[in-house]
Amino acid sequence: MNAILSLGVEEEFLLVDPRTGEPVPRGPDVVRRAREQFGVEFDLELTAAQLETKTTVCHDLAEVRRQLLGARFIAAQSARQLGCLLLAVAVPPIGASKMPINSDDRYRQIADDYGRLAVEQVICGCHVHVSVPNREIAVQVCNHVRLWLPVLGMVTANSPFAHGRDTGYASWRSMVWSRWPVSGPPPWFSSAQHYDEVCDSLVATGAARDLKMIYWDVRPSSHLPTVEVRVADVAATVDEAVLLAAVTRALVATAVCDVRRGLVASNVPVELLRFAAWKAAREGLRGQAFDVMSGRLLPARLLMDRLVSRVRDQLVAVGDLRLVQNILSVVDRCGDGATRQRKAFGVARSLHNVVDQLAAEIMAEPTEYPCAMFRTTAGLAHPVGGHPQSAC
Repeated sequence: MNAILSLGVEEEFLLVDPRTGEPVPRGPDVVRRAREQFGVEFDLELTAAQLETKTTVCHDLAEVRRQLLGARFIAAQSARQLGCLLLAVAVPPIGASKMPINSDDRYRQIADDYGRLAVEQVICGCHVHVSVPNREIAVQVCNHVRLWLPVLGMVTANSPFAHGRDTGYASWRSMVWSRWPVSGPPPWFSSAQHYDEVCDSLVATGAARDLKMIYWDVRPSSHLPTVEVRVADVAATVDEAVLLAAVTRALVATAVCDVRRGLVASNVPVELLRFAAWKAAREGLRGQAFDVMSGRLLPARLLMDRLVSRVRDQLVAVGDLRLVQNILSVVDRCGDGATRQRKAFGVARSLHNVVDQLAAEIMAEPTEYPCAMFRTTAGLAHPVGGHPQSAC
């Protein structure tokens, strides 16, 4: 490709009480504090215990990383000033599954339409937008990307605990998310018209209230000239979020090249993709994964290597290959987010230790989080070494 595709990253975060570790409905207060004190506009999420941050349009990973660090720092500081902790975790490790819905009219209507699904939607993901030339290409790109969604979902698997117990999954968020009528891997679409016809039918029948509720793990954005990949848990660390962003952009760029060459993506049945997604959520990067192309179980880490090999040319073209390899080596050494949470729990058999580690990791450098070293002051966790300043 002659042009570097721009990208943007959205991260959802959880707010918890520093003493109990349970979710607290302070999202609107933290968003207001960030606006008034830092002049930064964050977004509310469906439940009041969450908030969302967004980068601007970025053209390189150094800028992505700077913006992610800045947003996490401001959100964490705003939360701290209001007596709560910001966690980059995809499901609350401690506490009830239900939270009040935010007062936004659309969110209230969703709660009315979908009942308990809405109030139990206390989950946090990471969404990566990548620019594409037009909507027709966007739909075809999604056909190519859907084959790799289970692997992308393993990159930031970060929700092994829920309601005070180990779920046995690396990404319990994926299981919670899969309950919605329109979620998970999308169908294969022959054209943008085909895509629009299916979406219009889903909205007309109430499966989705509007196009924003087309919750497939990859989709053409309803309001931006991008493909949006939505499969991942929110990453415990900035570097893991950068890894996800890098591989996702390279995968989309590779797919754009394939579409322009006239290569049609394999129409793998949704049932196989759903099983692959379940297997990825169950075992994460350190287990077995289902390869949708061969129909075999393979080591998950091998599939990750195959994905990097698949997009290698695009990673080299934009200078991201070495960064991706370096971050993967750290994940290999220290484990993914789910693995590190379980290690933290094992230290004292306490989920409060997990909460402290999550609070410490939210802005930690790679040299910090392998050791899971942190200190606490007045019940609030701080990463060793303070706020990192380095960029990629």
